Amino acid sequence: MLLNKLHFDRDITSELLKIALPMVISQGTFAVMIFTDRYFMSQIDPIHMAAALGGGVACFFSFCFFSGLLSYSNALAAQYLGSGEQHKCAKVVSQGFLIVLLSIPLLALITYGVSKLFAAMDHDPTLVELELIYYKILMLGVVVTLAKICVSSYFAGIARTKVVMICDVCGLVLNVPLCYGMVFGRFGLPELGIVGAAVSTIIATLFAFVLFMGFYLAKEHREKFHVLESFHFDLGIFKRFLRLGTPSGVEIFLNVAAFNLFLLMFQGYGIAEAASASIVFNWDILSFVPMMGINIGIISLIGRYVGARDMQHTNAVMTAGFMMALSYSAVLAVLFISFRFPLVEVFAPPEGDFSNIRAMAGFMMIGLSCYAMADALILVCGGVLRGAGDTAWLMKVSTVLHWAMLVAQYFVIRVFEYGPEVSWVVFCLMIVAIAAVLLFRLQQGHWRDMAALERVMAE
Repeated sequence: MLLNKLHFDRDITSELLKIALPMVISQGTFAVMIFTDRYFMSQIDPIHMAAALGGGVACFFSFCFFSGLLSYSNALAAQYLGSGEQHKCAKVVSQGFLIVLLSIPLLALITYGVSKLFAAMDHDPTLVELELIYYKILMLGVVVTLAKICVSSYFAGIARTKVVMICDVCGLVLNVPLCYGMVFGRFGLPELGIVGAAVSTIIATLFAFVLFMGFYLAKEHREKFHVLESFHFDLGIFKRFLRLGTPSGVEIFLNVAAFNLFLLMFQGYGIAEAASASIVFNWDILSFVPMMGINIGIISLIGRYVGARDMQHTNAVMTAGFMMALSYSAVLAVLFISFRFPLVEVFAPPEGDFSNIRAMAGFMMIGLSCYAMADALILVCGGVLRGAGDTAWLMKVSTVLHWAMLVAQYFVIRVFEYGPEVSWVVFCLMIVAIAAVLLFRLQQGHWRDMAALERVMAE
């Protein structure tokens, strides 16, 4: 039984908190950036807010395979650190940067293909035009975003998460006023609307990446991790990066594809439903994304113990992870259901009828409060399994469940033509089902097998 393996260890809980808390703040900055972008759009009109959601999700969908692949530098660096091979940690970043360069032609093709999807989903023509503008501008900055993901994941892997927090907070401090100025024409900047929201995001991301590279090339870091000697191709690490990271990339790509297609179908209900989804997923981001910091901390610690072949301490990491994530999500669940209407009304435009959006989004907030704790379980279980290298199983099972949800949604929305309330209930139930399956895998313990761990560490 999984419960029999859980036990509290003060030192490991403290270590996880030390790694995870800066990452919670770091991931929180990302959530706030998205939240404020969409809030500024809501002050123009509901169509702009819906366009920011549709275009933003489509952008993430377009590069999420590479994001999932490159973020595995967290686990790789942690595993090398745990095994005492510190000189290989920085080589992970060099191989990651090479992967970023190789991804550019594919990203161009993906951008062309995804641009055709908005109109194909029967969206309002005005909404399609705004979605395309936002999406295409964001895609211009994706190479910088991917390079930033690689180096930030590396710092998480070697437990230097304060560096990640500092760089991301500085990016946020630049982004919010810059976005406000470029959207509404303040501080002497031109009024660019949704174009300004996208451009300010790219500028802030580039600024944060430059800060990361400053820390990466600092003298102390160069001496400890031999950074200057790492800028070359290493076939063993490159192959291991692709072997373990590719399943994570495929999993995220297919899962986000399923979610994106569901969202596009859901937005086909109408402007009110599209705006309601944007509001609810804004609050979802503020709950889910900070918990990603706990997930990243778990991957880092589990990876370190896997590298050291110390599986006994993984039990305490799991315990600490469950305590932190479930406590955080439980508080948010209570807030979401208790204050759902005031939270929805934050996004009410200055003028116009908001009653239909208020009613629909209020109903959806109840579902959000119900699956918030399921999200916590998914992130803890996924962090343990990824840190242990069990990425192939995660890819297969998680994608099957997400695409089963999409098929169910197709029948609900397009075949049987049920209302948005039914569609939302089905979505919430699938999140709970995914959490149950990942808990079962964690309980089985296949990821602990020493022969499997040796295969994970092999180059």
